[in-house]
Amino acid sequence: MTDADQQQHHHDEPEHKRLTRNVAELLGELRVAQAGVQILFGFLLAVVFTQTFQDIGTFEKSLHLVAVVLAVLSTALLSAPAAWHRVLFRAGRRYEILRRGNRLVLAGLGCLACAVMVTVALIGKVVFGTVAMILLAVPAAVAFSYLWFIAPWRLRR
Repeated sequence: MTDADQQQHHHDEPEHKRLTRNVAELLGELRVAQAGVQILFGFLLAVVFTQTFQDIGTFEKSLHLVAVVLAVLSTALLSAPAAWHRVLFRAGRRYEILRRGNRLVLAGLGCLACAVMVTVALIGKVVFGTVAMILLAVPAAVAFSYLWFIAPWRLRR
């Protein structure tokens, strides 16, 4: 089916079915993002209990804490649409779930991208120092920014 055929098919679709399908698509996308944040969060929690972590400096521990906070925010933002769906779907509030859920997911993805970038920076700093931290963090920030946000927004135009 071509994009034009899909657009025509979706155009003919009743509003309630379209909203139901869109909410299901949103919740499906969340499963992918949640896996990434869960893996990252598990790593960030486990690393605290290593001897190497105990020996690092205040700057590195601060980077770690920033990464943990970003991962927590990402978890909250990415799981919120599922919770909203559970609370509001019987009230017929799919439009609000979808509209606000989209914003929550975008914010959650932004936090996840930042958490990954800060984690990569932390690893670079601990293993090789400040230069490695910068050489790892900057390309990670550019890659996430472009691939997750800039490229799709450019395609929308």
